Order: sequence, then C-alpha cells, then structure tokens
Amino acid sequence: MYIVVDERQGVAAEYVAGFSEQGVASRGVGAGEFGAWLGAHAEGDVRDVDGFLLGECGERAAHTATIRRLTQAPIIALSETRSLAQTLDLFTAGIDDVVRRPVHVREILARAEAIRRRMNRAETRVAAPQQAERLVVHFDGRDPEVDGDSMMLPRRERHILEYLARNRGRWLTKSQIFAAVYGDLASDVEESVVEGHVSKLRKKLRMRLGRDPIDAKRMVGYSFVG
Repeated sequence: MYIVVDERQGVAAEYVAGFSEQGVASRGVGAGEFGAWLGAHAEGDVRDVDGFLLGECGERAAHTATIRRLTQAPIIALSETRSLAQTLDLFTAGIDDVVRRPVHVREILARAEAIRRRMNRAETRVAAPQQAERLVVHFDGRDPEVDGDSMMLPRRERHILEYLARNRGRWLTKSQIFAAVYGDLASDVEESVVEGHVSKLRKKLRMRLGRDPIDAKRMVGYSFVG
C-alpha cells in the first residue's frame, strides 16, 4: 500500500485514483493529519507500507525523518517547480527521489521499485532456492514465472503473491494482507476475501510447481517459504 500526503485534497485524490487504476492499494492522508497518523501507526501499518508520496506539505522534511526511523520504504516527493535548490534540500532531508508534476503513477511505481533495488531491501524477483529458481516473482507489474514461462494470475492474487514474497519468511495476518492489497479501495469488502484469494493462488502454484510455496497456520496467517 502507498500513502499519499498533500495539503491539497484534489491532488491527493488524483494520485489515489491513479494507484487504484493500476490495482495498487493506497490511502490519502491530509498534510495536517500525517504526523498524528504516523504516531498512531508507528507499531503496525507503517512497516507494511510499500512507499510514501509526499506532495505539498509544510513539514515534509520532519515527516521524512520520522518515516525513515520507522521504515525503509521509498519516499518520493512531488515538486511543482523546477528548482535545483528545492530538489537538493529534499534530498538532504532524506527524500529518495523527486519527481515533477504531472507524473503518471506507473512512473512512481517504477521509481519506487528502483529505489528498493538500490537499497537492497527487495530484489526485482524472489526465487525459491530449493526449486532452482523455478518460481520467479516480479514486482514491476509482470506476472510471475514458473520454469521460465509466464503464469497469468488475477490482479489480486498477483498482488498477494508479491506481498508475501517481499516479506519472505515472515508470518502475515489476514488483516495485514487485506490492508496491503485493498487499502481504501474497497471499504465494502470483507477481510474474508483474502482466504479465498490465497486458496486459489496456492492451488495454482501447487499445480505448476508440484509443491506449495506458501505456508498457512490457523489463527496465525500466511508465509512465503519458497
């Protein structure tokens, strides 16, 4: 899930809608509310955020420092003007990248993935070592591959696989997966849909791999074991 922060509600809504069009969960948070949001979610949701998009915000430098203490998720700033001084100030504050509006959400996603690669936090693919890289999970919108062949998945199942693979070895609850994949996109959808998506995903992976790379424990959650 991506967090969009801007003091202009229209701009925040524009990018939340853009993420939605790409099937990516996001949440708009007002600039004046963001500090409180960080404090309220410091022990939970922040570590599950895939990236932050910071637009016009008076405390952008201070918020960047707070974010970095909590997570290594990419932080991208939106700039309204071409200003070298402002860009340098943002980088000095700890922003990972600066883009000038208008910018398409697909470019933001690509830049965020490039930042993750540079930070060695997540590779563009995760392979199951015991399967000699039979299963390859991409994080740039492409379907996963099995034995070099693309494995077409519905958008939600692909996002769940990506989220599990990015957090390999870590147990993730149904609530965490739901928040990461749906965010604010479907307030009328119940968390129970995650169980159905994961069940279908595991069945497809077993059919292609001959084994299940996703472990599940009742009352605990799911874990990508490779």
